Parts: sequence; structure tokens; C-alpha cells
Amino acid sequence: MEGKRALVTGANSGMGLATSVALARMGAEVVMVCRSESRGKEALLRAKQESESERLSLMLCDLGSLDSIRRFAELFNQQYDSLDVLVNNAGVITLKRQETADGFEQMLGVNHLGHFLLTGLLLDKLKAAPNARIVNVSSGAHKAGRIDWNDPHLKNGFNVMKGYGQSKLANIWFTIELAERIKGTGMTANCLHPGAVGTQIGVDRSTGFGKTILKLLSYVFLTPEQGAETAIYLASSPEVAEISGKYFYKKKVTDTSILAGDREQAKKLWEWSEEQVQFQWE
Repeated sequence: MEGKRALVTGANSGMGLATSVALARMGAEVVMVCRSESRGKEALLRAKQESESERLSLMLCDLGSLDSIRRFAELFNQQYDSLDVLVNNAGVITLKRQETADGFEQMLGVNHLGHFLLTGLLLDKLKAAPNARIVNVSSGAHKAGRIDWNDPHLKNGFNVMKGYGQSKLANIWFTIELAERIKGTGMTANCLHPGAVGTQIGVDRSTGFGKTILKLLSYVFLTPEQGAETAIYLASSPEVAEISGKYFYKKKVTDTSILAGDREQAKKLWEWSEEQVQFQWE
């Protein structure tokens, strides 16, 4: 990764931070993209300490705001001439229905639509790098995902698994269609299931019970470092330099659900996404 530049979204904690640290250790210049400035600065300091590298920087972007994404992309495109690796890692899970600044259901808005627009706005910088890689973090939860095109933002009958599952299904459809569109450019796009990574969502860490739950979870689930291994592999390994449009688990190509492999639905999502974010890909 020496001489390469990587951008990681959701880099302030969890797998995003672990991915940033690992890529920096490999010699890459890493742009850590975070929503919170205070948490981002803490993560940047930690990443520099753990990677023993100074080639990391922080940029702010709220993937739940199309205006924020556009401002970020404009600034990035002004500062940098190319981008070798884009890791679309940031993700949210909401137990109750919430909306982004643009009125999207939050999980679909952040996990898919935000990254859809971000990737499109950075595409010229990816094209400027030799053999750039796009890595989308999906989940095995996509197998529970369905998109009701009459109610994609789940204004009726919301539940957390329905929302998260459809956002992770969208990650795979986006990857499949993107891989077709960039075929022949030297770029690749792949997605992955990181495994069951421990999360603090919904746990009150201020109570003794909450702390006990977190300790128990640490024995059951993967650490962020373990969960990030496949993303790091896809971002850096020469073994996947010419593989595109695939879904990985434990560093191996694996099957998606039958629905996730539906090319017509992938195209439909792409066209719908362009309308939602008001951005036409070239």
C-alpha cells in the first residue's frame, strides 16, 4: 500500500477505525472520514498512535446529509488528485424510524444513498488512480432484506430488521451494478459481510447491567479488528486485483441471497437512487 491513498468512511470507531489503522500500517495515506469533529480528532490521534504513522488525516462529512456530502466531495477533489481505495464502511442501525436531513429513512439514507452519492462524486479521482478499488461493507442481514418500491423509506410498518436488511441488500445491488459500469476501466468494486461484529447500539453503558452486557458481547462477537479483516483484504491484497462485482465473507467469494443477485432489481435501485440524490452518474 506504499504510495497509495485510501479513504475510509465511519472511521471514528469500530471497523472503520480498525481499517484505517491497518491500511496506515501498510504504508497507505489514509483519509479518515467522520461525522463528529470531536470523535474524529480522538480517533485520528488513536489511529496515529496504533499505526505508528503520521500519514493519516481527518475530514468531516455527514452521510445523512446530501449537502454535507457534496461539500465534502468538493473539498476532497480540490485537495487531492487521485484516490486508490474507497472503503464505504459507515453504517447506522436505528431501533426506531428516523429520517435523514433529506427525508430518507435513516438506514437506507446513510448506509446506501449517502455512499451512492459519495462514490459518484469521487469517481473522477478514482479513475485517476491506477486500478482503484471500491469496497462496500454490506452484511449477511441482506438475506432478510426486501425493498418495497411503493414504500422504500418505510413510512408504514417500520421495524429495525426490515430497515437494516434492505439497506444491506442495497449495498450489494449497488456493488453489482457499479462493477458492470466500471468494467474495462481498471477499477474494481466488491462488497463483503464482516461477520457478527460486537456493537454497543442500544446498550446503556452508564449502568452496571449495561457494562455486563457489553462484556458478555465481547465473548460472543468478533472484535472490530477481526470484522475489518475482509475489508482490508479487498482494499489491499493482490489476490483480488482483478476481481469485481463479488460478495466476500472471510476473504472468500460467497453466495448472496437469490434476490441480491437479481440484476434487474440492481438496475432499478440504481435509477431510483439517482433520482433520490439528484445525481446522474456518467
